[in-house]
Amino acid sequence: MHDLIATPAIGGVPQTIGTVTVAENTNVALASVAARNGQADTCAAGLKAILGALPDVGKAVLHNPEAGFWMGPDQWMIGAPMNTHEDIAYRLKEKLGQSASVTEQSGAWVVFDVTGARMPDVCALLCNIPIRKMVAGDVQRTVIHQMGCFVIRRTAKDHIRILGPRASAKSLHHALITAAASVA
Repeated sequence: MHDLIATPAIGGVPQTIGTVTVAENTNVALASVAARNGQADTCAAGLKAILGALPDVGKAVLHNPEAGFWMGPDQWMIGAPMNTHEDIAYRLKEKLGQSASVTEQSGAWVVFDVTGARMPDVCALLCNIPIRKMVAGDVQRTVIHQMGCFVIRRTAKDHIRILGPRASAKSLHHALITAAASVA
C-alpha cells in the first residue's frame, strides 16, 4: 500500500496581521452524518454516545476528541483530529451502523482558525452573523465572499473556526486576509 500524504489547501502557513491570525487547520478530519429514513432516534442516540450530547439547531458540541455541529434536520458534521481520526467516516459508520449514512468530508472542506482581539471586527466584515452575541458552541451557516461556509464560535472569546469549500480555499483565504488587513 502507498503512503499518501495529505496536501494542505493553501500551504498551512499562519498569517498574522495586526492582532488577527488566520491559520489553515490541516489537523481536522471530517465526516457528515445523515439519519436514514425511520432511524432518526437511533442515529441521534448513537451520536449522543459519541459526542456526549446531540448538537441542536445552530449549535456545536465541542467535545474532545470528536466534536460536531448541526447542519440540517437529522444531519450533522463530525470532526476530530486528523492525526488520530484519519478514518473518522469508517469509525462513525461502525458505531452508527444502518441508522445513518456517513460520508467522508475531509477533502471537501478547508478549515481556517481566525484568532485575535479584532476577530469580531474581521468576522463582521466577512459575513452577516451576530458574532458579538455568539457564544462558544454557536454555529452559523453563512456566505463569505460568495462561498457557503460554516462559522463556529470556539471556546476562546477571540477564536472562530470557518469551514469553506476546499475548491475555493485560496479565494476564502484571500477574503480572510483582506478583512484582517482592513481592521489592522
